[in-house]
Amino acid sequence: MISEAAMDNLLNLMESTTLFGGLEPHQLNAVRRIAVSQRYTKEERIFSEGDPGHGFFIVVEGLIKIYKLSADGKEQILHIFGPGEPFGEIPVFTGQPFPANAQALADSQVLFFPRQRFVELIAGSPSLSLNMLALLSRRLREFTVQVENLSLRDVPARLAAYLLLAGEEQRKPDCVTLPFSKGQLASLLGTIPETLSRIFARMSAQGLIAVNGREIRVLDEDALADLALQGKMTEKNG
Repeated sequence: MISEAAMDNLLNLMESTTLFGGLEPHQLNAVRRIAVSQRYTKEERIFSEGDPGHGFFIVVEGLIKIYKLSADGKEQILHIFGPGEPFGEIPVFTGQPFPANAQALADSQVLFFPRQRFVELIAGSPSLSLNMLALLSRRLREFTVQVENLSLRDVPARLAAYLLLAGEEQRKPDCVTLPFSKGQLASLLGTIPETLSRIFARMSAQGLIAVNGREIRVLDEDALADLALQGKMTEKNG
């Protein structure tokens, strides 16, 4: 059972998300009433590809990775979500099974929203419907960018683009802290740890970055941006 103080904190977190931002207090309370708090230990599976899409989740604390496995067991990370970010929301509208796997990268707490009850809320809330549409549109854009990165950019350009985006999201463009291991970053970028290590070393030697564990200092943001753009253009031009 969640305490009232904890629920208030969850309500504040929900209000800050893209999905629930701008809702009226009574709408937020209606959403809160259907939310179920769940905890997962590090490496615990939340759902597997093909499981029924019975609802979606929002991260309260911790990190959740979304990934697929190839026939030979190779892992490709699609997304890594942190506090305030929803995941598993696609089946809410389609009624289809989950299209990928979800696993906790650290001890985590999530809010679970049952599909049927959430759909009922959407039916009576144009604001919530528009927010959901905006979220799904953002997801489509993210997947488009990811496909573009993997098919049109080489790995150094993907890494440069990731560091620039992470710096923007962390509001520290000159110093990025990786929220997960370099091995997981390699999977997210569609490469292997050994290749990523060589690229980190090369970018450090070129004076673009300085690496200290998971802390990456950006020494030349303009050159990093040029690398991100050049890698994309080079691939396009063959």
